Order: sequence, then C-alpha cells, then structure tokens
Amino acid sequence: MGAGQEGAFDGQVREGRFMRRSKTDPREVGSQVIADCEQLFGDDLISILMYGSAASGEYRPGSSDINFMIVLSEDAIDHLDRAFEAVGKWRKSKAAIPLFITQGYLESSLDVFPIEYLNFRTNYVLLHGRDILQGLVIKPEFLRLQCERELKSKLMLLRAAFVGTEGKGRRLRSVVSDSLPAMVATFRGLLYLKGSEGRGDKRTILRETCEAFGLKHSVFQDLLDIREGGLKPNNRELSALFNAYMGEVRRLSNLVDQQGGSNGQDG
Repeated sequence: MGAGQEGAFDGQVREGRFMRRSKTDPREVGSQVIADCEQLFGDDLISILMYGSAASGEYRPGSSDINFMIVLSEDAIDHLDRAFEAVGKWRKSKAAIPLFITQGYLESSLDVFPIEYLNFRTNYVLLHGRDILQGLVIKPEFLRLQCERELKSKLMLLRAAFVGTEGKGRRLRSVVSDSLPAMVATFRGLLYLKGSEGRGDKRTILRETCEAFGLKHSVFQDLLDIREGGLKPNNRELSALFNAYMGEVRRLSNLVDQQGGSNGQDG
C-alpha cells in the first residue's frame, strides 16, 4: 500500500479486509484513530496520515512508535481538548502523541521545516480524507539551509554528549541510538538536493549519502549495527568509533556549508 492512495486504508478497514490483530498493530490502531477522529471532529477532520516506521515497513513491535498526522480545519484546531481521552487511549497502543496541524500551517511553514515535510512525504500512508502532502514543493535553497543548520547543531550536541558520557560504553551507546534517526532524516534531505527522492530504509539512506558525499560508510554502518543490537564493541572501540562519527559529521557540515558559498570552516 503506497503513499498517496486516496482513503485506501480507510476503505479497507471499513470493508473488513484486514484481519483483526493485536492492539499494537499499526493497522488496527489506525482504524481506531479514524473512528475516534470522525466522532470527535466530524466535517472539521481534513485527513489522517500515518508516517514513520509504521508506514515504511521498518516498524518493530514493542520498540517502535506509531506516528500519525491529523489535519483539522482552522476552527477545530482551537479545540484539541476534545481529543484528550482518545489520545490517552491511543498511547496505550504504542501510538505517539499525534501531530495536529492545519493545511494552512503546513503550506506556510515549508520554508522553515523542509526536512520534516520531505521525510513525511517520503514515508507515509493516507488513512483518511484528502492527501495534503501530494504536490508539495520543497525549495532547494530552504532545504540546503536547514540541512546545514541541522548538521552544525547536531555536531555541537554530539560533542557535548560525548564529553558527558565520560567514555562509558552504556552512555555512548545511548547517544548513538538517540542521534541516528534525526541524522538519517537530514541525510534524506541531502540526497534530495542531489536529485534523489531519498527513499529506502535507514541502511540504504546511510549508504547512498556516504557515496554521494565521500563519507566513510563503515562508520555509519557500525553505528546502526550498535543501535540495532548487532554490534557490541568495548568501551575503547566505541569511543574511537564515536570520534570518527563526529569527524564525519564535521566534514559533511563543511561540504554542505560550502554549497552555500561560505568558507566551510566550522572551527
């Protein structure tokens, strides 16, 4: 089931084509979100989209959240208190607190959050209503600027976090796990600037970005293996890998900075 199918999920749920599964199955949770939102917001409900791992095929029961974007009218967005009880119920089924937005907000913030909207558009499923992500225009100049800003801010955070771990393996592994998803999102934006749609799983995105910008793929591959539990280096090895990680992010931030016309030195 691909992105942009007008109400496809909604229709299949109503026709009973999906077998009932556990309450943490994204499709089962999605059907509940549709029913609740229709009851709560009626004609003020514009659309519901599921995005992230639940839409990309990388969903891992027990560890992944189920993410929804709920688009409301300008009037209904001022009455989110209607959703208090429903959101509490969804969270018990591993759904994250949804993003509640209006179409006007989305269209007026494309210059501020191009990475976020690009990632939404890359991995989502339309559950109900109108597909507001179709036809969005991501302007390269805004995307490049946000990519540079994200890389430079992440580099500062990585340096601070590294010092804060005191070289202890458990803390370092936690920083790796926490930092990678946002890094992958930025990498999708960089690939888009290179003419790619940035589709594929995390490993594909990391590999293609490393190839496009001349980065050391083995560094990011090892980081992802650590996040997913397939690699367990000792403290010394992990510290060395983290230093290499910061070095590659610094190099990449300089490359992206140079595309904007500065001298490319982050200090």
